[in-house]
Amino acid sequence: MSAAGLLRAAPTEACRPWPRHVLTPEEWRAFAASLAAEPTLALLALWADTIRIHALFHDRQSGDFIPASVPVVSGRYAPLSPHRPAAAWFERMIADLWGHRPEDAPDPRPWLDHGKWPTTAPLSSRPLPRGGPPEPPEFLESEGDDLSQIPVGPIHAGIIEPGHFRFTVSGETIVRLETRLGYAHKGALQLMRGKTPRAAARFAARLSGDTTVAHSIAFARATEAAAGTEAPPRAAALRGLMGELERIANHLGDCGAIAGDASFAYLPTRFTLHREAILRAGAAAFAHRLMMDIVIPGGVALDIAPAGADAILPALAAIEAELPDLVGIYDNHASLTDRMVGTGIVSRDLAGRLAAGGVVGRASGRAADLRLHPGYPPFETLKPSAVTRAEGDVDARMRVRFAEITDSLRLVRALLAALPEGAVSVPLPMASGEGIGWAEGFRGDIWHWLRLDGGLIASVFMRDPSWLHWPLLEQAIRGNIVADFPLINRSINASYSGVDL
Repeated sequence: MSAAGLLRAAPTEACRPWPRHVLTPEEWRAFAASLAAEPTLALLALWADTIRIHALFHDRQSGDFIPASVPVVSGRYAPLSPHRPAAAWFERMIADLWGHRPEDAPDPRPWLDHGKWPTTAPLSSRPLPRGGPPEPPEFLESEGDDLSQIPVGPIHAGIIEPGHFRFTVSGETIVRLETRLGYAHKGALQLMRGKTPRAAARFAARLSGDTTVAHSIAFARATEAAAGTEAPPRAAALRGLMGELERIANHLGDCGAIAGDASFAYLPTRFTLHREAILRAGAAAFAHRLMMDIVIPGGVALDIAPAGADAILPALAAIEAELPDLVGIYDNHASLTDRMVGTGIVSRDLAGRLAAGGVVGRASGRAADLRLHPGYPPFETLKPSAVTRAEGDVDARMRVRFAEITDSLRLVRALLAALPEGAVSVPLPMASGEGIGWAEGFRGDIWHWLRLDGGLIASVFMRDPSWLHWPLLEQAIRGNIVADFPLINRSINASYSGVDL
């Protein structure tokens, strides 16, 4: 039986909007082995609770999204990483947080746990006190003549998140890059357990602060699915409006930063000016520059200010007026585009195998956008344009951002012009249930899962797009020179905090 067939044949437990299929350990083992022959079944997320491993898959042939789980026996389960390489990061995270170990996994090293927590497996049913000093970090070995290593970070120049990069190089050419994260670990999943969804929403909003709106939307939708309720139409429209403003601001910032990493100073100045205008418009319309804590389970915390549209529309017009000239400057400076074209290529095959979303996936020909499929309000009729490129390099990722800025300007105008009347929130019932929520952030697909018990969070997981982008960075950098790492890293722009939980 095919891998997808094994999933669908398993009995289900209640989970909205898709029932969760429960496999026995033997079925899971057979399923894991069959993944090698079924490349169209994409792994989107892998997580755990105290007794089970959970996963979310996308069947690209049928278009179905399939949640699945397997009981953990004696702290062990069959790994997915032999045939789904991106699963290795999830499996290391599960071992650190819950203590469940994948049997004979390719990479069993710790990841989030740097040996400095007071207990091991803090989310397990019985966390144990830590014994002994932390072990030094392990890095993969490289063999060959004239190889050397360059350690960078976790503290970097500038105001950026902490992460360690270990380069193995031959001269200036990068042979291998290995990332070590976990420095921004916040214990968010533990802090959310036992709280009401509206109290826990503040932690979801801060998982990755530059994506606060999109993560809040995904968390709210997961809560609403678990509780069997739905946000009012006006709240859904306001969520969509804030999400597109967030997308515009971040794409503007990334376009400027990528050009800045190529030592082209003019574009960062202009893109930063327009980004600042969008942030100020967000503050005028929603009382916060990042619109943080406005999206809540059940709707939104406040309505758009009476003069909100008057603050947003001039900022959009200014971007619309200058963006063609900025793109023209980018096109007509060979010293800039020569640094971009052919640099940091993510092949279509690699993007597909790791199910990369957002700009990274679309620049490599993978047309995945959660606003379109499976979709969510208010995008059922207000369709975003699917912008894709085939080249998969820094230049393609830059051009996808240019196109998405233009499309988001259109979406924001349309949303402002047709905001429905009515309430902006509904009360949440003190319900029990399980739900999955999603949103398309500026980095790509965001997935949240939670289980409610009497209105309180019993278990939760938040999946940022960067879970699948960091492994892509490690592959895209190979064969490039060290000096191009900032360009490639910024063009992919994976979140450190988003995966450090």
